Amino acid sequence: MTASDAFSRSVGGSDPGEAGKDFAGQDFDVVFTRIFQAPRDLVFQAWTDPARMAQWWGPQGFTNPVCELDPRVGGAWRIVMRSPEGIDYPLTGSYLEIVRPERLVMTCSVKEHPADWHALVRQNRPKTAGEPAQDFLWTVTFEDQGGKTRLIIRSHFAAAADRDALVKIGMETGWNQSLDRLRDLLAAW
Repeated sequence: MTASDAFSRSVGGSDPGEAGKDFAGQDFDVVFTRIFQAPRDLVFQAWTDPARMAQWWGPQGFTNPVCELDPRVGGAWRIVMRSPEGIDYPLTGSYLEIVRPERLVMTCSVKEHPADWHALVRQNRPKTAGEPAQDFLWTVTFEDQGGKTRLIIRSHFAAAADRDALVKIGMETGWNQSLDRLRDLLAAW
C-alpha cells in the first residue's frame, strides 16, 4: 500500500454493557481514514456533487441509479445502491452541518434496505441487544495535507451491538471498496 492509499480503521467502545445508550458522548464509532492524492476542494466536491458521488459510492460492482444530494444544513440526501445482482440498498438522511470544504455531518438511515439485509444484521447482534437501530451519524472531515487530502469518516452508532453487527457483515470492506473507487476517479478528474 502506498502513501496515497493509506487506510486505517479503528473501532471504539466495545463494552457490551454500553448497548442501548444514545449518541451523546458514547464511543460507538467506526473511523475510516484515507489520504488521497487530490486537493481538498475536489474531494469535498466528490461528496457534495450528485453526478460525481454516483460514480464512486458503494462497493465494487455497485451502481447508483438514484443519487440526490441537497448539501445544505437541513437538506436531504438519498442514494440507491444497486448490487450486481440487481438488489437495491437505499440510504437516506439529512445534513446537520456543512463547513466547506472541511466537514460534513449527516444522518444516515438504512430503514429502506431489503428485509434480507436487516435479517443478516439481526443475526450478527446479541439476542439480548433488542432491535437494531436503523439510523446513525456520519462525520466526514477533509483535512488539507499540502495538495493531498486526509479524509476521515466517523460512523457513530447508538449502540456497540449495532456497530459490531455492521462491522461483522462487511462495513469495512464496503467502505474500503468505495474509497478505492473514489481514489481512482479523483485521479481521472
